[in-house]
Amino acid sequence: MTEPSEPPAQSEPPTGPAEPAAPAVPAAPVKRRRGPGRPRQDEAEDGPGTQERIRLAAREVFAERGYDKTSVRGIAKVAGVDPALVHHYFGSKDDLFAAAIEVSMEPALVVPAIVGDGPEGIGERLARYFLGIWENPVSRAPLLAVIRSALTHEAAATVLRGLILRRVLERVAADLDVPDPTLRAELAASHMIGIALLRYVVRVEPLASADPETIVALVAPTLQRYLTEE
Repeated sequence: MTEPSEPPAQSEPPTGPAEPAAPAVPAAPVKRRRGPGRPRQDEAEDGPGTQERIRLAAREVFAERGYDKTSVRGIAKVAGVDPALVHHYFGSKDDLFAAAIEVSMEPALVVPAIVGDGPEGIGERLARYFLGIWENPVSRAPLLAVIRSALTHEAAATVLRGLILRRVLERVAADLDVPDPTLRAELAASHMIGIALLRYVVRVEPLASADPETIVALVAPTLQRYLTEE
């Protein structure tokens, strides 16, 4: 006859104070991905200083590499910012190209200076302004980029039309209140761009080596007639 098995031993209840529960570990914060063109909050708050740094970097890179070989990522690298910040401030590559070239031309400042007190002498003021920005090595480099790129890229041609024709010459002609201001602006633009191509891009002599004052004296009467005579 088998003996009954002993019941399993029961553990005695613990004596003394209970140990405190381990503190709960907070969950790791969820990282939200930024959509295109949306910089971090600290990046967006950098303000006009960062925007100007990007614009100047774009002018440098476009002048060095031309329109087709320049990328937003390359400009961001030179400016020391995230590419998303470039899109945030300037949108597309075309918009950034226009903004970079506009730094050299400053149409908002030059139009009142060219128009001056009236039509008298406007041809000379326009010729002197145009040659002045081309004679300055800092502003010449990006303008060379836009002239060269405009021959093969429609986006660059659009920038050239927008800045030189629409933003400067058409506004000058409109302020003079003459008939056919658009046609007159285009004639003046053809004269100025032709000089830029032959003097600074193709470098045809003796135009390439001519004194700027000599060019101003010869060109100013024609520009005056385009913009003022009815």
